[in-house]
Amino acid sequence: MKRIIIFFLSALSLFQAMAQVEKQSDTTDYKSLISVDRVKLLSNMDVIANMQFALNNYFTDGKYDQSKFAMNQFRFEMKGKVHDKVYYRFRNRYTRSQDPQSMDNISRSVDLAFIRVDATPKWNFTFGKMCADWGGYEFDLNPIDIYEYNDIVEYADNFLTGVQAQFIASPKHTFTAQVLNSRTKTYEELYDTIPGVEPSKFAAALVLNWRGNFANGKFTTLWSYSNFLEAKGKNMFYLALGNMYNFKKGSITYDFKWSFEEIDRKGIISDMVPDNLYPYQAEDAQYVEHWLQLQYRFAPKWNAALIGMVSNAYWRDNPDNNPNKDNLLRTSYGIIPTIEFYPFKDLNLRFFATHVARMYRYSDYAKQGGNLVDYGTGRFMLGFISPLLIL
Repeated sequence: MKRIIIFFLSALSLFQAMAQVEKQSDTTDYKSLISVDRVKLLSNMDVIANMQFALNNYFTDGKYDQSKFAMNQFRFEMKGKVHDKVYYRFRNRYTRSQDPQSMDNISRSVDLAFIRVDATPKWNFTFGKMCADWGGYEFDLNPIDIYEYNDIVEYADNFLTGVQAQFIASPKHTFTAQVLNSRTKTYEELYDTIPGVEPSKFAAALVLNWRGNFANGKFTTLWSYSNFLEAKGKNMFYLALGNMYNFKKGSITYDFKWSFEEIDRKGIISDMVPDNLYPYQAEDAQYVEHWLQLQYRFAPKWNAALIGMVSNAYWRDNPDNNPNKDNLLRTSYGIIPTIEFYPFKDLNLRFFATHVARMYRYSDYAKQGGNLVDYGTGRFMLGFISPLLIL
């Protein structure tokens, strides 16, 4: 009997020890690395790798220069909600310098870093670094969808820091107002010194935008007007009128852009002016552009596109009294034919072949200095584009 009791107690001790070992190896009593409330946040978040990769082949005046593989665009993006009425968005460009800018204290490579608060169903407010709400569809497209910009967008500061108010008047009409820093760098960094011109104490920009929708989306508009204070008494005025007509298998889009710059913000005119004529940043520069895009989905997986663009650069404040002068210094042309293949129905990934042809023509007056000659460039690309949704 004694031996039976000892055996029973020994067996009970062994079972208890085994139970302890079992419990120590069981992780169900520990909190999950991603708690339930965090899982909810993840379900409201998108993580996107915006990519444009290609084999780029370069030409000048029809002569082959070189070829190279390149990640033309890579912008990493996170966006989502942390509250039913609080939305955030962050996008960083890894194909641009990471240096913080002197005006807004954030890297120029950061396109977007803002929060949006939805105050009411019709009103929302945005704070941080955002897109300047230019009109025109060229800039409104995801940058990875652009093979080359026309001059105004290419040379502009398109992502600026400030505040925005948006009013959704109806499902068909939205109005936006922004107050932004007019630039990311200081006046001195951009313009050095200009006789008789003083920096402003608050270099601010006002941007007004209207998005319209007509005939059930067949015709849409994206118009804006902007006023940028560059220095005391010196402004930049910018008008952009975007218009899109949608039909069953494609669209026709036309943008008109006009920029009058009392200090040459783009710098295109300033780069053409000889130092012996005017050694400072040019004043009263004017840029006028047209941008036309045709899209046609000729098969379920195939899309054809054609872009044509023209940009005229004028120097309205030319101090030269030459009676033969022409305010128009340069006209640039661009044509971009493209074929795109979409292999998957459920993934926004496409392969493309495109040729970016640019021509630059200078006026006879602009050529008098002897340094400017007409020329053309070409870039034939084979690659892929995807806003790849990772999460």
